[in-house]
Amino acid sequence: GWGARQLHSPSATYRFASRTIRVRQDWRRLGGAAGVWDAAVVLCAYLEMGGIDVRDRSVIELGAGTGLLGIVATLLAMVPLQFTLWWDPAKADACYCGARVTITDRAAALEFLESNVQANLPSELRPRAVVKELTWGKDLGNFPPGAFDFILGADIVYLEETFAELLQTLEHLCSEQTVILLSCRIRYERDHKFLKMLRGRFSVYEVHYDSSKDVHIYKAQRGSRKDDF
Repeated sequence: GWGARQLHSPSATYRFASRTIRVRQDWRRLGGAAGVWDAAVVLCAYLEMGGIDVRDRSVIELGAGTGLLGIVATLLAMVPLQFTLWWDPAKADACYCGARVTITDRAAALEFLESNVQANLPSELRPRAVVKELTWGKDLGNFPPGAFDFILGADIVYLEETFAELLQTLEHLCSEQTVILLSCRIRYERDHKFLKMLRGRFSVYEVHYDSSKDVHIYKAQRGSRKDDF
């Protein structure tokens, strides 16, 4: 019905972080990876509501697809610093401190992903958002271990043959302080299997459920830590 038509539409428009975000979709060329799924929208809304504070943090998104979640994370992560130029007090400039967002997917999706990121971020924020190739379990040497405060993933739990590589990737990217947020719709028994595998390596808690879209958000951390940022 309506959901299928929306996924096959050439573009989708959303309002997050006080901005209108319009992302291209390309179902014919890239399939489901090039459509905006409900799990991404729900996780964007959770970030915007302050479910976690990503300001001035290092964030990485896995399996970004259209890039909507990474774009919203970039907009929310940046803390503007206003300063006056000493040689001309009448002029004010702004910079953005600290935060960096790495938006990843497989090589085939990078050109499409990059175009959406560039089209929806203001010029001053584009250097803070890096689009980078990451095939789970294979490109880990290109990412410093434990270097990220937050790892985000929306609807990336669906192919059972990728579960081991996804877990390996999460473990590589995590430090003791890293917070993982995964949003998904529980459709099949294999989804429960992944959650069981995840709980074998991380402490996992459901932190949000959107009943209107039947989407769950799970928070995972190493060990038994429960403290939030």
